[in-house]
Amino acid sequence: MKLNEIAPQPGSKKRKRRVGRGISAGQGASCGFGMRGQKSRSGTGTKPGFEGGQMPLYRRVPKLKHFQLVNQKHYTIINVEKLASLPANTEVTLDSLLENGVVTTNDGPLKILGNGELSVALTVKAAAFTNSAKTKIEAAGGSCEVITN
Repeated sequence: MKLNEIAPQPGSKKRKRRVGRGISAGQGASCGFGMRGQKSRSGTGTKPGFEGGQMPLYRRVPKLKHFQLVNQKHYTIINVEKLASLPANTEVTLDSLLENGVVTTNDGPLKILGNGELSVALTVKAAAFTNSAKTKIEAAGGSCEVITN
């Protein structure tokens, strides 16, 4: 193989369309852009998202109210201070809290939040813990176990 033998594959190279070179060239005068209008002018067209002066969709949408999170997780939440009233060395689950009346409704998996203080050792089984809740439970001598529902 020599440098003078190197050539692109047949049909892979296509010559550029030469516009504005007369009527016989096929793209003369207005070069295929029509007579008048925004798209016939030189320079770039409109920026992406431009809707002719109407407020664009990407600016309209966030202003509308009541956009819900898609697939939002709903938890039954309880603070650490509510767990302080339970006896020591008990196993805390959503079912046990419902039985004891600490939680009144089941709004989904149990999540423990870290507001308040805890002095009794508890074995807490919940779907989620905040970092502060986990440290307070473990500092009181208890344990945290994440369960999946």
